[in-house]
Amino acid sequence: MRKILPFLLILVIVSAGVLIYQRHSPEAKRFERHEALVKDAKERLDAGEWIGAERDVRELLKEMPDDTNLQVHLAGILYEQGRYEDCIAWVDGRSFRNADLDFLEKKSKSILYEMRALNLEDSRHFRVEFEGEMERTDVVEALSVLETAYDSLARLFDFYPENKIHLVLYRSAEYQGVGEHPDWAAAIFDGKLRMPVNAMRFREWYRPILFHELTHAFIQAIKWKDVPLWLNEGIAQVIDGSRIHDPRPRGAVPSVELLTEPFVREKNISGAEKLYWYSLRMTQELLRADPSFVKLRDLLRSLSGGNTDSRLRELYGVDSAELLRRAADSGRDSLFH
Repeated sequence: MRKILPFLLILVIVSAGVLIYQRHSPEAKRFERHEALVKDAKERLDAGEWIGAERDVRELLKEMPDDTNLQVHLAGILYEQGRYEDCIAWVDGRSFRNADLDFLEKKSKSILYEMRALNLEDSRHFRVEFEGEMERTDVVEALSVLETAYDSLARLFDFYPENKIHLVLYRSAEYQGVGEHPDWAAAIFDGKLRMPVNAMRFREWYRPILFHELTHAFIQAIKWKDVPLWLNEGIAQVIDGSRIHDPRPRGAVPSVELLTEPFVREKNISGAEKLYWYSLRMTQELLRADPSFVKLRDLLRSLSGGNTDSRLRELYGVDSAELLRRAADSGRDSLFH
């Protein structure tokens, strides 16, 4: 052992010298700059700070012009800024295609078509696009409800989205947006709030719908990805208040995995209602533990790469499986007999 230890000490000293040298070498400085750019880009993407994220991604592309992941991210950033023509031009200039680029190009073209074909009305935080002739009172009413809901949500979450939020009041299926649209869906949010024009005839119906879909818009502005569906839909239902007193649906308790997948995959309304019911009760259990929507906002911001359960345990002392169990127990007395 006595012969080995001095040799090991020399290795440590030499290695430390090499590290010190490398830390100050041009290659090390370039590496540190690259790592800082990657970290900054990720943080800005997570926060929805699109202008800063675009700057970072373009700098990274100078280093790695053939990186397809960066190229897709830039297309998404252009789309999120509402620069749809720039997004289409960028996608068309790529030497490869994938499902994400195809979706962004299709969605950008669809939105540009809508912007040219639909009538527009603006307010401070919203742009309403509507098909055909509408009573101005209906448009003003929609904007009034949305502005009221906006103020309420901004205070609850202590958060104010940077960009205007778009509402589409449509008659034709072509304005329902890109993606799945099951028959049971009264309205959807796919980056825009989309609601059929005829819903405006029924005040008691469209007001909670607007509150619900606007909540989705806020959640996307807070955290544009990685939010499990049960939490997204649960928060929206707490806000709109329309299902608070619904009895527990019949049948087996759905799995956490099923509650994490898009609900629009359910083809029948009874299956969808079950997923909505459990997602609402799971979110109510979170709010019983701590009623702060600012804490919910912080939870949303911290979600990344499937870390939902670890963040739930850290902030609320439970995981999604425990929330589901509590939700199931809370509804036992409301079962149909």
